[in-house]
Amino acid sequence: MKAIIQRVTCAKVTVGDELVSSIGRGLCVLVGISSDDNASDVEWMARKLLNLRLFENPSTGKRWSESVVDLQLEMLCVSQFTLYHRLKGNRPDFSRAMQGPEAHQLYESLLQRMRNEYATERILDGRFGAMMQVHVVNDGPVTLEIESPVPSEYERQKLQRACERNTKSDKTVGRKVTDDGAEGTSGKVCKESESSS
Repeated sequence: MKAIIQRVTCAKVTVGDELVSSIGRGLCVLVGISSDDNASDVEWMARKLLNLRLFENPSTGKRWSESVVDLQLEMLCVSQFTLYHRLKGNRPDFSRAMQGPEAHQLYESLLQRMRNEYATERILDGRFGAMMQVHVVNDGPVTLEIESPVPSEYERQKLQRACERNTKSDKTVGRKVTDDGAEGTSGKVCKESESSS
């Protein structure tokens, strides 16, 4: 999972003539979801976005010392599948990006996690899958790119063993692991681990 983070004095998202969301001082975050992402990437990204120290302390003036949460600021998130691209000549290819409903579900889980850990009314977003216009007044300018870490080989093997146990357990009770819900996440990780080994 990847994010382009901009510190802003204000930002808004429109679709055509409709205002979808707007914030004052805070962060505007473009979020890209890759086909390999899962719940652990959501957890990592939510923690980073809420705790990044991109603001100065209003009392001391010390820079890079306060987070959105520390100052009770807002965050505007915008889904951005084009962050996971590769160039084929001069044409971008987006096959690395997670597709459709699965991406939407993971994106919504990121928003919900941050709302649960911070404040529902301070985490806003655009409109998933729509042709949006994003208006930003970058403060600084300050722009960062972060990406959730790729699991180590040890972590992949650990996940693979957990998947195998879950699969055996599902067969025992006569259920099939699908690509939906919590069981689907396990199945997806299994397939990722197998393909990388």
